[in-house]
Amino acid sequence: MTDTINTQQTPALRPALPLPEAAARGLAAVGGLATAASAFLAWTYSSAFPGDLTVNGYPGGLQWVTLVAGLLVLLYALTGYRVPGLRWLAPGGAEGATVIVAFGALATTWFTLIAIADELGGLANLASGGWVAGIASLVALLGALGLPRDGVAADADNPLKRVVGYPGKRPDLRPAPALPVAVELLIITLALALGLGIFTFGIDTSYGELFGGFLITAVFAAWALSRSGALGRLTDITSRHRVFTAVGAFVAAAIFPFTQNSDANASIGVNLLIFGATALGLNVVVGLTGLLDLGYVAFLGVGAYTGALVSGAATSSLHVTFPFWAAAITGAAVSGIFGVILGAPTLRVRGDYLAIVTLGFGEIFRIVVNNLDGVSGPNVTGGPNGIPNIPDLSIFGFNLGNAHTIGGITLGRFANYFELMLVFIAIIVLVFSRSSSSRIGRAWVAIREDETAATAMGINAFRFKLLAFALGATLAGLAGTVMAHVGFSVVPDPFVFAGPVPPNSAFLLAAVVIGGMGTVTGPLIGAALFYLLQAKLQFLQSYQLLLFGIALILFMRFRPEGLIANKQRQLEFHEDETESAAELSTAGA
Repeated sequence: MTDTINTQQTPALRPALPLPEAAARGLAAVGGLATAASAFLAWTYSSAFPGDLTVNGYPGGLQWVTLVAGLLVLLYALTGYRVPGLRWLAPGGAEGATVIVAFGALATTWFTLIAIADELGGLANLASGGWVAGIASLVALLGALGLPRDGVAADADNPLKRVVGYPGKRPDLRPAPALPVAVELLIITLALALGLGIFTFGIDTSYGELFGGFLITAVFAAWALSRSGALGRLTDITSRHRVFTAVGAFVAAAIFPFTQNSDANASIGVNLLIFGATALGLNVVVGLTGLLDLGYVAFLGVGAYTGALVSGAATSSLHVTFPFWAAAITGAAVSGIFGVILGAPTLRVRGDYLAIVTLGFGEIFRIVVNNLDGVSGPNVTGGPNGIPNIPDLSIFGFNLGNAHTIGGITLGRFANYFELMLVFIAIIVLVFSRSSSSRIGRAWVAIREDETAATAMGINAFRFKLLAFALGATLAGLAGTVMAHVGFSVVPDPFVFAGPVPPNSAFLLAAVVIGGMGTVTGPLIGAALFYLLQAKLQFLQSYQLLLFGIALILFMRFRPEGLIANKQRQLEFHEDETESAAELSTAGA
């Protein structure tokens, strides 16, 4: 891939360490190579640590993650030497990205060493390979810190920019020329395959330490790819082939159950899709319209209870059995009606008052379903015991509760529901995309930016806000009908503002804000990240609100637009940085 670089360069920041550039780059490369090579040495004397790190000649457990982290440092360091074939890894410059991956390798390595010392009783349990890894990762970071980096001189007092350079979009990088269509489609396919492989590895991690190391490396690698311009170039390619990318993404997701040997990971996958679909519905309300809804999970509960009541459960008070499609439509419709009922009297208030009202609605829903137990009120929801023994779905004679063999691979119960939920996700993504790009979507964005100005321009703010509430509730209810069958029962415990078990309103709101408000993929990635944290790191369940709070503070400070940024909001949040970079570029000219 050929890159054209503008000669109008922004002023360079001095490196954090006073080293000659050639020596610093060589030190980073040697440190990265040594870090990767240390994975083939024994790190402990005892096999009690998960993954058995006592073997020489073959990596195990967290050593695989360290191997990848070290190779990333080596690749980015070699990119600075302009090695043929590696420029695609850093079209916008490799210096800042080298620092980031070096920090990632250091964090992953020392996370492992500290975990070994904690679980086995001290650093004395480290074998020679562990010490080599720790020292090599430090050497790699020292070399990376000696590299010169581009940045904005006015922001030199910012520690983050001082270390990695200018973190935003490179103002001196021109768009790359379009490649042949076949090549671009191949790049998209390879990127999707790599994404599937990374997700499969992450969800297959069998213990918390391995998932923690994987997460550290993945976060720093994604940051480095963004900083180097590689993700930006990939985004440019996917934007030219949106339909192919969308279809390929769903195909890759559909392949996921076929990569699993057990149904346990498929269970995580289907719940992840349920919460991602619900987060997309909340994104209509919060991301597009700008309405802070703190009781949104209640709409998911309405859909779940409605689906359970009309699906032939033995304890259902309605004693009816709808076909699946009718049950799904009923659950979505009832949730939409509840959205209208809530929105009609409350959407005339704004800001904090609306948040308080929606929070109250969420609590009212939980109290009501607890009281409809036949004692405090009519027996509709079963009270705290909920509605158990919900039968599995049967679609065209295909019972989703039974295992099925396709192409020699057996798909269990949760894998079947995963594929069904993927179809629902496709429907919800289509509805969200069409709505956001329509006249209605533009009206929602106008209300989000300035409701008074939108009203002055002739937009009926109340009607459009009510429509957003109804659509968001409908999408949540659609996901709730599947959730009822996946879990065999529906109980009121998860449908609260904050709790140890997702879904809850705090979980969904954090997924939308951190994932990227107003985007399609942002809430899906945010929901996946938070649910995997809950599923893989069990000790975090007791610190859920603390985790959400810290994550929100960090993102509001360093990336307010979220992981997947809406272009308009990204320009708004980084307007000062863009103007500063443009002024410096003009001054250089």
